[in-house]
Amino acid sequence: MAGDLRHRRAGGADAGEEEGDGGAEAAAKAKAGPPSGGEGAEAAGPGRKEALGWLEWSRGWMGVVGEFFFQRIAASHLANPLELPPLDGVSIIVTGATSGIGLEIARQLAQAGAHLVMAVRRPKVARELIQKWQNEQTEVSMPLNIEVMELDLISLDSVARFADTWNARMAPLHVLINNAGIFTIGEPQRFTKDGYEEHMQVNHLAPALLAMLLLPSLIRGSPSRIINVNSVMHTIGFVDAEDMNLTSGKHKYRSWLGYSNSKLAQARDLPKILVAGYRLIPYFIFDPQEGSRSTLFAASDPQVPEYCETLKSEDWPVCACINYDCNPMNASEEAHNLETSQLVWEKTLEMIGLPSDALEKLIEGEPVQCRYGQQKAE
Repeated sequence: MAGDLRHRRAGGADAGEEEGDGGAEAAAKAKAGPPSGGEGAEAAGPGRKEALGWLEWSRGWMGVVGEFFFQRIAASHLANPLELPPLDGVSIIVTGATSGIGLEIARQLAQAGAHLVMAVRRPKVARELIQKWQNEQTEVSMPLNIEVMELDLISLDSVARFADTWNARMAPLHVLINNAGIFTIGEPQRFTKDGYEEHMQVNHLAPALLAMLLLPSLIRGSPSRIINVNSVMHTIGFVDAEDMNLTSGKHKYRSWLGYSNSKLAQARDLPKILVAGYRLIPYFIFDPQEGSRSTLFAASDPQVPEYCETLKSEDWPVCACINYDCNPMNASEEAHNLETSQLVWEKTLEMIGLPSDALEKLIEGEPVQCRYGQQKAE
């Protein structure tokens, strides 16, 4: 067993799973805890912060460095690859499934018997991978149950069309894995055609819209799971609900700031130079198979729903967060800021074109109109 969640509660777990160049943040929307003041934080008004305090920021960077050097030691108890239960009859959508951790997640879920949907920008690449995996199967193995659907998170219309196509099947969806992400190191600030900063859209807004619009199918597959792959970089992020695009000038744009902020608001598109750098330090960094384990654990382990129910019954203010070693973990202090979380959630719904009561309506089975794709989720 990778980790024992049944009798554990991580103080401040955020429904997710954290990547250490590959883990995950198995997440639903975190509610958060009491506002964390953070020494040295700038106040924009009574009780409202404009930046992380220096102690929060320092602790965040210590976490980033610590994970970099010690992730393999901390996860040394895990089997590699992770042993998965049979997943026959389980429908799973994985975004960003053609490279890195996403590729490993998809391959192992398919080999465990899941009905796998590869939601990708490049369908041709996905189909070539499927053929390769099929060829690697033994003669006595069952054919892999995989299909490809096009999804481009850079376009919210594409997200809405994808959800519309899937929901039209009236079929259950058991697991959604929001794995796809970008981190464009050193690049200038860029905006999508929808008008949003690229990191914020691809890493937060598009996955949020996808999860919301797929709720009808996820409810049909209940008990279902939404897994959001996150990063330890969220610990140095700060999201200003009034400046999620980083355009006000209050915070000078840097690529790592856009990335960490987008991860806090809830990556994978790393530059080749960084990937090459990682290969020079293989002892410290997870390879894709190692990095996929926490996502696979969050998606398939039977303890996870029980653990989430335990947190819920105790009125725990955030949802479950699974670390790269498949154990519960703490999200950052800022992720527990109830006031900020509520503001960010309301702003997120506005930005993705959904009404403020969309979640409640979808849970009750009522149709909801989305500004993108001109579709109704029902």
